[in-house]
Amino acid sequence: MRNLTLSGTSVFPIPEANVSGIAIDLDQNAIFVVSELSNQDAEVEVNVWKISSDDAIASDELPTPEMISTTRTTSSSYSALPQVVSFKALPEANCLSLVMRGGDIIVIPLDEDNSTPDVVGGVDSGILAASWSPDDSLLVLVTGEEKLILMTSTFDVLSESVLQSSEFGEDAPINVGWGSKQTQFHGSLGKKAAQANPSIAIGSSPDDDSAPHISWRGDGAYFVVSALSSGIHSDMAHRTLRVFDRQAVLQSTSEAVAGLEHPVSWRPSGNVIASTQRFGFPGGGAGKRERHDIVFFERNGLRHGEFGLRRTENRAQDSDRWDYKVKEIHWSPDSNVLAIWITEDQGDILQLWTMGNYHWYFKQEISAPKLSSSKPGRFTSVCWHPEKALTLILTTHSQVLQRSYNWETCASQIRPPKDTGSVAVVDGDKVLLTPFRSQNVPPPMSSYQLSLNGAPSSSTRNRVPVHLAFSNERDVLAALWESGYIELWNLHTRIGPSSGKIMEPVRIWSGSAQNGLDWTGRQIVIKDMKDSSRSDIAQVTILGSAAVGPDQLFVVEVHLGEGSTSIGNYKVATLGRNGRLVISSDILAWQDPGGKVYEASGFVIYTTTSHEAYFAPLSKLASQFHDPADAAGTTRDSVDDWEKRRVERGSRIVTAVSSNMSLVLQMPRGNLETINPRPLVTEVVKQDLDAGNYRKAFLACRKHRIDLSFIVEHDQEAFMRRLSSFVKQVDEVDYINLFLTSLGRSHLPVEDISASCDAIRVELERVDLTKYINSILTAYVVKSPPDHEAGLALLLRLRDAEPNIVEDAVKYIIFLVDADQLFNAALGMYDFSLVLMVAQHAQKDPREYLPFLRDLKALTKYYQRFKIDDHLRRYSKALRDLSLAESAHFEEAMEYVERHQLYEEALAVWTESENRNRVLCIYGNWLFDRREFRQAALVFIEACEPLKAMVAHERALQWQELFELASREKVQEDELQGMAYRVAEELTSKKRHAEAARVLLDYSKDVRQAVIALVNGNEFSEARRIITVHSMPELVDDIVLPGALESKSQYTEDISEMREQLRKQVSRLQELRVKKVEEPDAFYGTEDANLHNVDTMTDVSMPLTAFTRYTVAPTTTSKASKRSSRSKRKMERKVGSGRKGTVDEEEYLLKSIAKLVTRCNMTQGDVSKLLPHLLHLSNEHRTEGKELQDDMGKFQVELRNAVEEVWTRPGENAEPNPDDTWAARMQKKEGERLTDPIERVVKPEMSLPDWGLRLLQLQIDKTS
Repeated sequence: MRNLTLSGTSVFPIPEANVSGIAIDLDQNAIFVVSELSNQDAEVEVNVWKISSDDAIASDELPTPEMISTTRTTSSSYSALPQVVSFKALPEANCLSLVMRGGDIIVIPLDEDNSTPDVVGGVDSGILAASWSPDDSLLVLVTGEEKLILMTSTFDVLSESVLQSSEFGEDAPINVGWGSKQTQFHGSLGKKAAQANPSIAIGSSPDDDSAPHISWRGDGAYFVVSALSSGIHSDMAHRTLRVFDRQAVLQSTSEAVAGLEHPVSWRPSGNVIASTQRFGFPGGGAGKRERHDIVFFERNGLRHGEFGLRRTENRAQDSDRWDYKVKEIHWSPDSNVLAIWITEDQGDILQLWTMGNYHWYFKQEISAPKLSSSKPGRFTSVCWHPEKALTLILTTHSQVLQRSYNWETCASQIRPPKDTGSVAVVDGDKVLLTPFRSQNVPPPMSSYQLSLNGAPSSSTRNRVPVHLAFSNERDVLAALWESGYIELWNLHTRIGPSSGKIMEPVRIWSGSAQNGLDWTGRQIVIKDMKDSSRSDIAQVTILGSAAVGPDQLFVVEVHLGEGSTSIGNYKVATLGRNGRLVISSDILAWQDPGGKVYEASGFVIYTTTSHEAYFAPLSKLASQFHDPADAAGTTRDSVDDWEKRRVERGSRIVTAVSSNMSLVLQMPRGNLETINPRPLVTEVVKQDLDAGNYRKAFLACRKHRIDLSFIVEHDQEAFMRRLSSFVKQVDEVDYINLFLTSLGRSHLPVEDISASCDAIRVELERVDLTKYINSILTAYVVKSPPDHEAGLALLLRLRDAEPNIVEDAVKYIIFLVDADQLFNAALGMYDFSLVLMVAQHAQKDPREYLPFLRDLKALTKYYQRFKIDDHLRRYSKALRDLSLAESAHFEEAMEYVERHQLYEEALAVWTESENRNRVLCIYGNWLFDRREFRQAALVFIEACEPLKAMVAHERALQWQELFELASREKVQEDELQGMAYRVAEELTSKKRHAEAARVLLDYSKDVRQAVIALVNGNEFSEARRIITVHSMPELVDDIVLPGALESKSQYTEDISEMREQLRKQVSRLQELRVKKVEEPDAFYGTEDANLHNVDTMTDVSMPLTAFTRYTVAPTTTSKASKRSSRSKRKMERKVGSGRKGTVDEEEYLLKSIAKLVTRCNMTQGDVSKLLPHLLHLSNEHRTEGKELQDDMGKFQVELRNAVEEVWTRPGENAEPNPDDTWAARMQKKEGERLTDPIERVVKPEMSLPDWGLRLLQLQIDKTS
């Protein structure tokens, strides 16, 4: 639903010339013009001009054409056709190629020092047609002898063959006879009827120029030749299309088509070949005489559709000839626009046609400018710019015209609530109108077809307007013709559902722009461009609601670069030809160059090439406009925060209707789709909520599936203040129930949900309790947590007053809540009548609940409640009920406490009772069984169970509390000693040697065992002190001396083990780092975690390749479907495990060395405690001490050097990925593995205290 709009024109006069064609050099950004003048000597003078676009960019003036070459050549006998058959710029050869009808092939160099034409070849019989391939590598010629010659870019002949051939070509279809005419039943005529040759006259058009024509496909793989062929069933010649490949081998031949004409053009996309067909004459197509079609063929020669030219007048002057003919047809480079060059007696015109939804639209009509009042205007050539898809270059005898077009959607932009959403589509002299607020009519149909009268002036024959525009404030459409003629139509579009016509347009004014206009305050100002040779027309749309004032339509001459622009106090968002959307000098998106940026409901809406629709809030854009300096660089970041949604591939925005909260999209095929994007809906809902229109907001949310809790989320305080208004507007019970249900399922905080439900419930009870009983029950149910008991209590309150209402309400609450859950809630209220009422309406089987209820009724009050709460699994409450029953149930209560582990609840129930110790005792036993000995000991002491408390203290190794309690309980001496030995043994096993020695000394009185415990714990100072205190010097020789030597041997062994580990790991690190530099691919080889989600696998077996390691699914069953969460966790643990040969090994080794430093520091502390005793015990011990200190010192130096060698200063870590999926976590781990491990492992610090003994050091130095 787009129109072609003229965006720029340029006119280049070529004085004293007869222009016949142009060539475009993209490398030099220049247009070359060829002119031909015939003289009486049967010669043709050929002149070439150059028009450089670079000069126009450097200065604001039009470039002046410069003649660069002239030559003479022999004229052809075909005087009715141009002598220049082909004129082409060859950028690679830096020359121009001229193919003359007389047979000469001329090359004109483009060097500045040499531009002399050179005849590189010729054909004696003349050249009828010539065409270069799209890649400029091949040249096809059709000679006067009807031969087809294929040449290279250096004019070497590749092939030469006869054009006319009786063969179909290599792609001839295979016919096995099925369904053919010969196999069908022919009735009384018999089989001979199938063999009869039809006598159908198939001829060519009287307007045929009798010359062959060539057209290439866009990719250069094939070309088609249209030429006259001899008749099959008559002597009449007819047009035939023959398709050849790049080797000039015939591929297919078209079927004979009556009245087929000479124009031919292969669509660049390659699907069809276009030509023309005339009807209503002998040898022509069967049809009305006025009919003239554009017909399409496939590459195999078969027909593929057509459409008719719209000539409403029969202009025949004789039986065979009309006063117009189609001279040429040309496809635009993007295959979207078909240009049809028509020659009339009154002058030439060029029509532009587009297709959408299998309908051809007549979009533009260009008349050739007249050289004088007596001579009609004629085009001499028509072509499209090869890179600028919508730029036409036309030539007359003395001018070169360049016209640039843009796609534009003519959509009404009236502000709500009067917006109609109308879109106008040009189709010839008709405008197709569709108001999308009321109807969505798929093209090519429309709600209304407006027939335009067109310009009445005789100076122009154009019936198609060049531009349409809607008023911004009223339902008025303006149509502008190129002559300056304007028509204004008041459309009177119907808004909303009602009877009558959807539109009743009335023309309210028409006239020429030169006379000016002043109509009810509206102004149309059009700058006349007739005297200007060039103009650029920019259309400026003011976005937002800040533009207030009378309608003004300006078509002004503006020279705007691509980017953000300021016009007055407004900022302009621009969409360039390359699809770049720019706001505040920031590139927001790359989108379809034919797309549209639209504003609706406070959003700028646009689509991108990634097939997403973005909704940019105008408020945020306005803040960037007001302070571009602060907003620089932030626009791109804010795009990610804007709302977006996926759209169908290739979708374009047609219009946005704010009142309907709708966005109309057009698919590539042409069909329409109306969507209601969430941003547009929520914005309108917000406006309605702020205005207090709760019913309208509610219905909009309900219709467009917006969560109804949004009504509360938007402004909860305002909602609570105007709650009565909400209930008054949304007074339907079903609507309120739906609202409450959505509110209960929302993501609001539980407190807000409960507060809102309670407030609505109170308001409903105040308005009408009986009417809104179901809504009140809903409010109770949807709360978090639900309050079923309160709802049932309300039913009890109304049961006697309104029995009918209560019956329906019970059925409703059973619908909301599970029947069994509601039955249990009623049972928990201890009201059996309510239980029966719920059970009856829930249609429960009486055999299931009546015996149970009878048994309950037979019990006492509190024991009955205990049974009910126990049935409902309310164990704490059941225990309290049981405690209120008779004392005979105490044992049952204790069993109940143990069964359900209600120890703390039991302590809260029996606080001052004599049974409290019983509860504490079973609680302590439970803690002891759970190995919580510390807590169990405290409970046993509280329960007056000292023996059990001592056992718990002993198991917890709380020896201070144990022996203190034993002393208070006056435990026997032998039992105390046995207890001390047991505790000491456990303490020793836990490496608590000093504590074990203290227990042995204080409670077992065993000095020897205490010294042994201290020596084993490297506590020699304390051991020697105890020996001295107890005057037992023999223990020094028996225990201390051998223990010191044994400790020295153990430390020496530990140091040797650490030294061996260090050397192996440093050596391996050096190997890995060499491998990382020499073989990085093998070192970093990893698998992509995201590939685990790929569920496609070919059944074809393939050999292993270098990329096989990235394929994680070895069978046709995807690994994603078999990978469990357990295996995923296992895979995560595997990353960084340090297995040899993996990329994680280096990090593992570094961590191991760091742990080794910690172990060395601990060993150093132990050695420093041992050395003083080795120094003084004996000479042997002194010698051993020297060795130990020397060994420890050397290892520290070696370890310090190794740390400095393998570590460098760590770098900065990458920021964490916020995505918490398994694939993201694995990808993060894989990324970390590719970074240097020394950046992830902190360099360890070695402690360097003065730990050694200087006496030993002096002795070592003396010895050395």
